[in-house]
Amino acid sequence: MATVNFSVPEEVKQAFNETFKDRNKSAVIAELMREAVERARQRQRQNESIDRILERRQHAPSITEEEFRAAREEGRP
Repeated sequence: MATVNFSVPEEVKQAFNETFKDRNKSAVIAELMREAVERARQRQRQNESIDRILERRQHAPSITEEEFRAAREEGRP
């Protein structure tokens, strides 16, 4: 298992120690790091998805508002 050292503000350290006083702090930190990595990966996937959608929209055929309204009316029962 690896060892990591971080500098944090004293008030953060105190709040962390108080909040997790009855838990294995190394395990808590490891879980928080896993969650942060997963959130960052999700954000990256979301950004890539948005970029792909925007790229496809640039090549998609465009229609006028009138054509859009007509198509919507045709699709109604």
